[in-house]
Formats: sequence, C-alpha cells, structure tokens
Amino acid sequence: MGRYIGKVTRREVALAAGTSEAVVSYVVNNGPRPVSSTTRQKVLDAIAETGYRPNTIARSLAAGSTKTYGLIVPNIRNPFLAALAHALQQEMFSTGRMLLLGDSDDNKERENEILRTFIERRVDGIIWYGVDRDVDMRDAHAARVPVVVLDKTPAGSEAASVFINETEAAFEATKHLIDHGRTSVGIISGPRKNLNSQDRISGWKQALELNSNGASDTLSFEADYTRGGGYAAAKAMFSGSLQPDAVFVSNELQALGLLAAAAEFGVRVPQDLAVVCFNGTINSAFSTPTLTAIEQPTRAIAKASIKLLLESDPFMVESIECAFQLRRRASCGCDYERNTFDRDQ
Repeated sequence: MGRYIGKVTRREVALAAGTSEAVVSYVVNNGPRPVSSTTRQKVLDAIAETGYRPNTIARSLAAGSTKTYGLIVPNIRNPFLAALAHALQQEMFSTGRMLLLGDSDDNKERENEILRTFIERRVDGIIWYGVDRDVDMRDAHAARVPVVVLDKTPAGSEAASVFINETEAAFEATKHLIDHGRTSVGIISGPRKNLNSQDRISGWKQALELNSNGASDTLSFEADYTRGGGYAAAKAMFSGSLQPDAVFVSNELQALGLLAAAAEFGVRVPQDLAVVCFNGTINSAFSTPTLTAIEQPTRAIAKASIKLLLESDPFMVESIECAFQLRRRASCGCDYERNTFDRDQ
C-alpha cells in the first residue's frame, strides 16, 4: 500500500486504475457487466495499491441480505452454552455467513433488548436459547425475521425449534442411579419457575415412581444453574436429617459446586453419594471424580438449527428432536478410564 491514508473510496480506486467507478464496481461484484482481463488486472492492482476495502454491509443490504445472523444465549459463561455457541459459529462460518452473539446475563429484559438490536442491525435470522422457554417473538415476527428456538417450544408457539427431550433425559439419568442399586435419589434442580427445570424434575419423579421409590420433596433442592448454586444446595442437603445415597444434578456447573461441598463434608463420591448431572461438557471428564452426565449433541443441534434457517421455509413451525447421550464416568460408580472422547473438541 502506498500513499493512501484513511478510508479509501471507489473513486480513488478508479483514478488509480485509470477507469470509471462503474468498472471498479463490476470487478468488485463480479458483474453484472463483463470486464476485460487487462482492465480487471488494473483494477485489482489499484485495489492492492490503495488498500481499498469494499463496503460489504452496504452491498448485502442492497441485495436484501446481510448474511449475518444473531445468537441469543442466557449466559455464555455456562460451558454447555459456550460449546453450543462454538459449534453454531463454526457451522455458520462454513456457509459464508457470520453469527453475532448476544448474552442476556439471565435477564429477560436484556434478552428482549438484544432481540431488538439484532432486528435493527438487519440480521437475516435469529437462533435463540432463552432464559426460559416462553420466548417473546412478536417483534421478530413483525419484522419478518425468522427465529429458531433451541428448546422445546410451548404449545401454540410460532417458531421452529431444535431440542432434546429433557424429561426423558432426566428419567434416564435417574434410572441409571437406581440401576446402581441406589434407593434414595435426590435432585438439585434449577429455579422451579423455569419450564426446563420443571421438565427435569418431572423426569426425576417419573423414574422414581416407576421403580417404587416415590419422590420426596425433602430430597429436592432448588438452586441457580451455577457452581455457587450447586454448592449451596449440596451444603443444605448434607446438613439435612435425611441423606440421599444418590443425586441427579440438573446442570454441570451445579455438579461441580456439589463436588466442592462433598469434599468439605467428607462425603465420598460415588461411595457415599452417586452423582449424575445434566448438560455435561468436556469439563465433566476432568473433574474429581469424573462426572457421569447427560450430553447434548452440540454439533447436531448446530447443523439442524442452521439447516432450518437456511434451507427450510423460515416461518414454518417445524421441530427437530435430537438424541441425547448418557456418558458414563466415575461419579455414579461406573468403571471408567479417560479415552479419546475426553479431549477438547
């Protein structure tokens, strides 16, 4: 780059190439009119000399598409959401599009502000993992911006969705603890007002009732989906008069908090307390002990979500259910050796 300082315009490129601004436009946009190879090379040399950068946003808006999408998540510090956002970003980038991240910090008002900001920035679509399941999509619908929700949507919802069956996953996690011979299985749930917390509690209850181990409210502990929440709930559980011999923990961060509390109280995992958690990530393979966890298929969710946005009718109410996996490790009492699955993805 030579003598050019600051923002370079198309006019300056045309002057450097000895041609018109229209010809520069034809080269940059690869049409609509043909340009001779000699003239094209002059324009490319002028672009290199001046350091000109085309205004891709303006070009996209003129074409009716920004090739930019928005992702709304409740808290990117959550390792599961970070892994999911990474998978979505990689998948979206592979299509030549960009994904903007909006973190609502578990705040519904901020969530709606992020939505409005995305709409104002003319995103082509939104992938939404809400603070809770009752996402308000009226503004998006009014602006004709398609939305894919990464959760099971309530009846009557007008959005496409990609999800796993959280009730079934909680059932399988709890049943696995029962299959280990545990007879008193507690739960550390998320905030009970959240619909996803209610699903996980329902799965826990169903597994206990099916195996004649009725669910007891004295073994149910509500907590935020954080390490601190799991730590506080576990301390309350260990301080109670009725001690469970197993616990289903509704979130990996909560489970890490539980392990810290167990160490302080001298509770051995899994000998005294078997543990299975929900939304496990690679972190579960490197805790002490390693955590048995329900894992969501982040790559499959990413592919399905972007497929809905790019290839289907974006305003059609279509749902895709993905399969979860119970990853067996040491915290429940399973034999376990770290393997090739347990590496950073």
